Amino acid sequence: MPTQSAMVPLGTRAPDIRLRSFDGELVDLNDLEGSAAFLVMFLANHCPYARHVEKALGSLINEYQAKGLAALAVSSNDVEQDPEDGPDGMREQAERAGFSFQYLYDEDQSVAKAFGAACTPDFFLFDRNRELVYRGRMDSSRPKNDEPATGEDLRRALDAVLAGEPPLSEQLPSMGCGIDWEPATESDQ
Repeated sequence: MPTQSAMVPLGTRAPDIRLRSFDGELVDLNDLEGSAAFLVMFLANHCPYARHVEKALGSLINEYQAKGLAALAVSSNDVEQDPEDGPDGMREQAERAGFSFQYLYDEDQSVAKAFGAACTPDFFLFDRNRELVYRGRMDSSRPKNDEPATGEDLRRALDAVLAGEPPLSEQLPSMGCGIDWEPATESDQ
């Protein structure tokens, strides 16, 4: 069943990230300091919603990286439930989609929880002060509708933040596969 983004409040400060990429490289969000804007995307190799937009997303991010955007993606699904969302599947997705950004593995799901991520794909755009200026969908394209994946909503948000303009007044939630959380343990209860 499709899940919508949680729509975290605008102005929320970016949580710290310190994760390894699917290749084992340690990446820290502080490495993106000084960027005009940065985008954190929650993706999943198994999710038809994320797969539907992945090539358009790869092209869109390539275009905006040349304009000063820093971007990274995170895979947070429980690999016991979705084995293809682990490092090998992430590498496969990055190659297939032409991703030019780091793709990080959130094995303990702490980063997804800190961001309030709910689905894949889910997008969080921050300004140079690490304040959330956009969260929600890439565009209105879905796996079973006839609308092309253009990145229209995300593109408008990227243009605004890179121009130093205020956040967009209309922001619609992303829709996709719900993040598959690890089953609760006795210590979680």
